Amino acid sequence: MPSLLALHPRLIGLFLATPLRRHSSLSPLSRRLTFPISAAAARRQSSAASTQSLDTTPNDSPRSGRSGSLSSPPVHDSPQRIDVNPPKGTRDFPPEEMRLRNWLFDNFREVSRLFGFEEVDFPVLESEALYIRKAGEEIRDQLYCFEDRGNRRVALRPELTPSLARLVMQKGKSVSLPLKWFAVGQCWRYERMTRGRRREHYQWNMDIIGVPGVTAEAELISSIVTFFKRMGITSSDVGFKVSSRKVLQEVLTCYAIPENLFGKVCIIIDKMEKIPMDEIKKELKAAELSEEAIKELLQVLSVKSLAQLEEKLGAAGEAIGDLKELFSLAEKFGFSEWIQFDAAVVRGLAYYTGIVFEGFDREGKLRAICGGGRYDQLLSTFGGDNVPACGFGFGDAVIIELLKEKGLLPELSPLVENIVCSLDHTLQGAAAAVATILRERGQSVDLVLENKPLKWVFKRAARINARRLILVGSSEWQKGMVGVKILSTGEQYEIKVDELK
Repeated sequence: MPSLLALHPRLIGLFLATPLRRHSSLSPLSRRLTFPISAAAARRQSSAASTQSLDTTPNDSPRSGRSGSLSSPPVHDSPQRIDVNPPKGTRDFPPEEMRLRNWLFDNFREVSRLFGFEEVDFPVLESEALYIRKAGEEIRDQLYCFEDRGNRRVALRPELTPSLARLVMQKGKSVSLPLKWFAVGQCWRYERMTRGRRREHYQWNMDIIGVPGVTAEAELISSIVTFFKRMGITSSDVGFKVSSRKVLQEVLTCYAIPENLFGKVCIIIDKMEKIPMDEIKKELKAAELSEEAIKELLQVLSVKSLAQLEEKLGAAGEAIGDLKELFSLAEKFGFSEWIQFDAAVVRGLAYYTGIVFEGFDREGKLRAICGGGRYDQLLSTFGGDNVPACGFGFGDAVIIELLKEKGLLPELSPLVENIVCSLDHTLQGAAAAVATILRERGQSVDLVLENKPLKWVFKRAARINARRLILVGSSEWQKGMVGVKILSTGEQYEIKVDELK
């Protein structure tokens, strides 16, 4: 049998190396988990880092004004005990939470792959101008924005669609339409927190650029339904409220409401489930709608079937035509039982122009799970040409809450293929060599880095869900072999090192 050294000559040093001793000269004080920073080091960090100064009142509400000027962090000459919690509205992802996040994102990506979409991403930091579109939009007042050191107004992205539009404009004619792109990205909004709503969250977006017909919207809703089915969620758990911005447009046209008020009215209507109806009427009146127009508008928004809508608006309008086609396509795509017409769905962002939809929890315990629609004129608001487009955003926080509610969250344990341990501290180098060989063969290995008793090793193996235990003992090693134990069955055997797979 060729020797292990002959097979892996670069590992000779590992075998000849003597085990490292632990240093025992540290005092108890220096072993504490406190890391004092000298004034000089703090000043160096200060000059290298930028921080956002969030101007808040004691009750955590943003003060008036939008000053976000950058200032250097204070310098502390003595150790400071920091708050170990993340900033309000944000999250840490320890291993168990990270496994869940990766599982969720893997499903987002797999569904996107099944529908032929390509993944893109954008900077988390964007120009503030990308999000300053219409006064009154909720998102405008939720920006984490500030002035950087180059005196530029920038913001942490609150959503992904404007970044997508910017990228499409940047690529121009170098890409051929249609584009089917998706992204999974971190977003930031300084907003009131409720269940499933955080100031920092991740969002799955799928967008279709260059398709004017409602087949694009049908494809997007179908992709979300496919995702729900993979999660074990059914149409009795979740539904989609569907409408069109053109419904409102047709009503407002009847009452000669100026085009420039349309976006403002949509933003007001989007608040219907959030504030009392008297407040809605008051805001519509302040937007210069007549009493008659407000009455007719609210009557139309109470309609819950296409047949009723057709009675009010007639069959000739674009809104009715688009919605009828979408419901017909839903039959062919196989998600008709998931969708329902609801004229009150308009979505709060000003850029939507046609079909809009929201995924909702049928038990009514959670906020909207996802939402999207058509935004054919977004690129022109940034100085580009109008391009037909539609897409959706799907946050990670609400779906996790829904899966918890339904008992559908998976048990995700760590999974390591091998745990490798030496039975003598003089063989730690040999154990490291075995671990290296396995890793080069594509296997995951947890190498026991200290001289630990076997009882500890077995507990560790159980904790990391290891498939097998590989023991490096003196007598076996002299023969070029190691001991193997299959942990699920208890099977034990010896094997030559070069035959390990």
